[in-house]
Amino acid sequence: MVVGAAIAAAFALSGCAPTGYDAADYGNAQEAADAGAASPEATSTADPIAQADPDATEPPGADAVTDLPEEQITAKLVGSEVKRMGEVIESEEGMVLYRFDDDGDNPSKSNCNGECAEIWPPALTNDGEPEVDGVDQELVGTVTRADGTKQLTVKGWPVYFYIGDKKAGQWKGQNVGGKWFVIKPDGAKNLTCLPPVSKPVAPPKDDAEESESGDAGGAGSDYSY
Repeated sequence: MVVGAAIAAAFALSGCAPTGYDAADYGNAQEAADAGAASPEATSTADPIAQADPDATEPPGADAVTDLPEEQITAKLVGSEVKRMGEVIESEEGMVLYRFDDDGDNPSKSNCNGECAEIWPPALTNDGEPEVDGVDQELVGTVTRADGTKQLTVKGWPVYFYIGDKKAGQWKGQNVGGKWFVIKPDGAKNLTCLPPVSKPVAPPKDDAEESESGDAGGAGSDYSY
């Protein structure tokens, strides 16, 4: 309770929030703050849905995948700075990238699959050689995902986008679940600004689901990733 209140107070006093911040964008932020925000360095168990077999030498289902179309790959990694957060990595379209505490960096391993990857789309590649600007090429690599696609890594950490970010420079995924953090050009977490731990937005629904539920989903669903 004390830790959560302290973080919430610091958040309010410092003005540490993305441009256009709305508490609803982070799920039930107040509920998370009241429950006590988790330390960003703390480890936790990932949802079994997002876990791969730790003893497997190849990711399950990692069959050969043909080259992905251009619109599905991340062709450029740009080290830049955004307001209030500071150092980030952005795509060629200016979308901020994140890393996930439940992944691995040595060896590289992505544990965000299935529904998790609908909320946190991986930065995919065909050849593992994106154009770089402000990011050391030697830190850029790839990891093979469970579906056989290749995901970009920075200093071993797989990198992702967040569907809650709607425009360039936003970083609404910061500290979601206490596991997701903006990644810096050197591969480290950017902990400059930590909103209260929150839940991710709901995964996108298909037309049939939207018709049955009567809405398009929103923040605050009970996801562990």
